[in-house]
Amino acid sequence: MPDTTRIYYNPSCSKCRLTKELLAEKGIEPEVVEYLNTPPSKAELTEILAMLKLKPRELMRTHEAEYKDNNLNDDGLTDDQLIDAMIKYPKLIERPIVINNGKAAIGRPPEKILDIL
Repeated sequence: MPDTTRIYYNPSCSKCRLTKELLAEKGIEPEVVEYLNTPPSKAELTEILAMLKLKPRELMRTHEAEYKDNNLNDDGLTDDQLIDAMIKYPKLIERPIVINNGKAAIGRPPEKILDIL
């Protein structure tokens, strides 16, 4: 991942907008990745999970229809299968995710990103 600050962003998400505003208040203009249009690659998502120290299911929005419709609650699914599902259905990825200098944070609440700036 580059040394620039990056935000995985959904413009219709209030937490994403608030997180981006918080970055602007800190004088940071992040690279904006609208992940619903441009999902991360498998390698990128694997790296993000490692930076967050999360298992794939911990980064998933389990209340989304795509989660239920694809039986992603099956405990028999591997991490690879869950990562593939997040790439196929990026709506499942929790947001916003901010990457800064090799560290990552989920902006829920937005102030959580301050730890990595």
